[in-house]
Amino acid sequence: MKLSIIVPVYNVLPYIRCCLDSLVNQTAEDYEILLVDDGSTDGTAAVLEEYRDRFPELVRLRRVDNGGQGRARNFAIQEARGDFLGFIDSDDSIAPDMYEKLLTKAEESGADVAVCDWLARYDDGREETLPACLQEHPLASAGSACNKIFRRELVGDVRFPAGLWYEDFYFSALMLLRANRVEYVREPLYIYRRHQDSTMRNNNSAKNLDMLKIMELLSKQMLPEHREDFEFFLINHVLLDTISRVSRQDTPDRGEVLAQLRAYVREKIPSLDSCSCYKNESVKRRLIMRLNYMGLDRLAMGILDMKGRLSK
Repeated sequence: MKLSIIVPVYNVLPYIRCCLDSLVNQTAEDYEILLVDDGSTDGTAAVLEEYRDRFPELVRLRRVDNGGQGRARNFAIQEARGDFLGFIDSDDSIAPDMYEKLLTKAEESGADVAVCDWLARYDDGREETLPACLQEHPLASAGSACNKIFRRELVGDVRFPAGLWYEDFYFSALMLLRANRVEYVREPLYIYRRHQDSTMRNNNSAKNLDMLKIMELLSKQMLPEHREDFEFFLINHVLLDTISRVSRQDTPDRGEVLAQLRAYVREKIPSLDSCSCYKNESVKRRLIMRLNYMGLDRLAMGILDMKGRLSK
């Protein structure tokens, strides 16, 4: 079998049919869909059973006690039969030819990982095309597992950290780090539903400290051999993304969380000017990173907001 599509599912009744319709109608051949119901309580389970019964040649359904997305994915990895693995969030959907194009690219090139761009779809109906990478760096697309396929042999015994936010980042980072070849399909084939409940648009400051736990897990895999790559992840995913995200929140513990995030970066990188990957970033990204490093994250956000208004 060429491909196993793994879908952890928990209480997504308004979105699950759209997701499943996009999966059962893929133009790719020789694939399976592994649905893991992570203890849904809102009627989602009945929809999953319906699709299993309608498409028995495609859909396999398993149920587990609620334990989070990472654990559900790990359960499915054990049962996957495909030469490649793909992961879909159950409130998203994909273009009909996404997996055909990713598989073709991987098979023709011998790549271990194939990646596509994103189409962000907002609750108000707006859409925005987002590139898989914002920088010219081999590890720049590590943020998510969902717009990729991974060769099963590459995955090996790597699993998603259970119970943590940003588990996607950990898994994808290791896959990209280990891959001999990564190929890109420069088309927005993964349709990402952007709503307030997502990890990236959350208002839970303390839970963002999970990023530091993820970085510690990565450090055990990467240091000291891959220090420069580790610092690339650190400045982009902690100093830029996570600090910028938390700085926009309105929670009582926001300041303490920001202080912990900033202290972690400073411990690992005592001087930004000595960090080679920082020097390779764009002027705009370096400015925001430095302000965040100095504790001037509110000023950094003001600059970003002003640039956003001027570009409209």
